[in-house]
Amino acid sequence: MTTAPGPAPRRPVPPRCLTVAGSDSGGGAGIQADLKTMLALGVHGMSVLTAVTAQNSLGVRGAWELPAEAVTAQYRAVVDDIGVDAVKTGMLSSAPLVETVAELLAGTAAPAVVDPVGVSKHGDALLAASALDAVRTELLPRATVATPNLDEVEQLTGLRVESEDDMRRAADAVLGFGPRWVLVKGGHLAAGHEAVDLLSDGRQERWLRAPRHGNRHTHGTGCTLASAIAAGLAKGLTVPEAVTAGKEYVTGAIAAGFALGAGIGPVDHAWRLRRAP
Repeated sequence: MTTAPGPAPRRPVPPRCLTVAGSDSGGGAGIQADLKTMLALGVHGMSVLTAVTAQNSLGVRGAWELPAEAVTAQYRAVVDDIGVDAVKTGMLSSAPLVETVAELLAGTAAPAVVDPVGVSKHGDALLAASALDAVRTELLPRATVATPNLDEVEQLTGLRVESEDDMRRAADAVLGFGPRWVLVKGGHLAAGHEAVDLLSDGRQERWLRAPRHGNRHTHGTGCTLASAIAAGLAKGLTVPEAVTAGKEYVTGAIAAGFALGAGIGPVDHAWRLRRAP
């Protein structure tokens, strides 16, 4: 006598990671890069779209911001039903959007990684000058980790970073706006054979160094790193652990970046999968 099989055991829910960012139609940065990174790192990616861009490997041809009500509705729909273990923010192009997202983060217990996106890889402005004060006073105080690159540091603080000593001063200046930790990304430093980042909370600092790869196909690097850090936090890693793991992941993705179109190609978010036997 045979018995009918019982119900399949319920699979555990993977860590839940939410990106609040703009769309990159070319697939290399923004929401698309965030979700690819989250999938590659074993977390469930969810999204709140803040803007639509028309862009490719050569640059941004246009950008259209979504209204604050649409951003709030997406966020609430996800968080109120599914829940969230970490949030990552990216392109927030205007003061109203920055203020809206800051208010949403204030009501969310999950850690937040704030990538204060100012310009695209091609030099196209993605943040209105009028929004900078809102980033400083509303958004950065909500950040568990802020991840500015050197251009964004200069936008936010007025400090021009040209050395590792300058990176220390930049970290202190950004911390003055209220994030718990700051990761100053030194990939744009002109000298040296290493890509050097500085993680600091004002009391302790950690320098993260990796070989500087000659690959020019680096579109999406900042989005990818911030999302990798958020994925680590969603898994329960500490900030230093999540940043260290994120740096390792993005370094591999840069090394494996590939040509796509006639300009700057993307990093390879699936590089670990491609190396698997």
